[in-house]
Amino acid sequence: MTPFRTVEISDPSFEKEPLRFITVKSKNLKGRGDICLFVPPDIEKFSEIPLVILLHGVYGSSWSWAFSGGVHQTALCMMNAGIIPPMLIAMPSDGLWGDGSGYVAHDGFDFEKWIAEEVPAAVKINYPGISHFSKLFIGGLSMGGFGALKIGINYAEIFSAVSAHSSLTNLEQMKLFVEEDISHYKQTDPSEEDILQTILKNQLHLPDIRFDCGNADPLIEENRLLHHQLLKHNIDHQYKENEGKHEWPYWQLHVRATLAFFASKC
Repeated sequence: MTPFRTVEISDPSFEKEPLRFITVKSKNLKGRGDICLFVPPDIEKFSEIPLVILLHGVYGSSWSWAFSGGVHQTALCMMNAGIIPPMLIAMPSDGLWGDGSGYVAHDGFDFEKWIAEEVPAAVKINYPGISHFSKLFIGGLSMGGFGALKIGINYAEIFSAVSAHSSLTNLEQMKLFVEEDISHYKQTDPSEEDILQTILKNQLHLPDIRFDCGNADPLIEENRLLHHQLLKHNIDHQYKENEGKHEWPYWQLHVRATLAFFASKC
């Protein structure tokens, strides 16, 4: 029995490269939600294939990681080189609220549950190779990095590992990017607005965590602070600084580290 009233999936004869598209009617979005999928060749030959969810940043949508980041091409090259195993990559929209939903619940919508619960369900309906035993991973950039860290940590029973690039570390930082009033993102539990507090609240059961940031990124100091705070609290994680800014050339290059990190957990 499907958890969605309606499900639409694209026709393979019209698709570009190994990309497919799913639209479902989401209870949490109170409307339709879109997912772009990278489907590795010969997926029908694999069982228990890993599922990676990649979250976009502000202003973006389900096409961003593919058509701004080229992640499907990167993943295919890494698979052909034997660097990573075959994995299915789901790239959902954030719910398309304002300049960015923040991947949290607000204004009558639950953008976190859309990602954590409905996106995996929508993929599993169409790809039986994603089983109960498949590894699930979540990553993202900027606002999507915040979403990946928070959702991966809050749903550690679902996600084995999380990886973030150029991440916001507190929802207050949304004001650097969006025109909507920051009050929209306020949570009933203030710890849900902050990555460190979310980690500390769940520190007895955490996924494997990595994050990186460009040394010319406006969020570099926030990422450095999070790294030092995690060291202070003896929270196991990987952190790296690289050359680069808050832009697609950085994420196009360093998403390789995310995919390799997830591959190491398979």
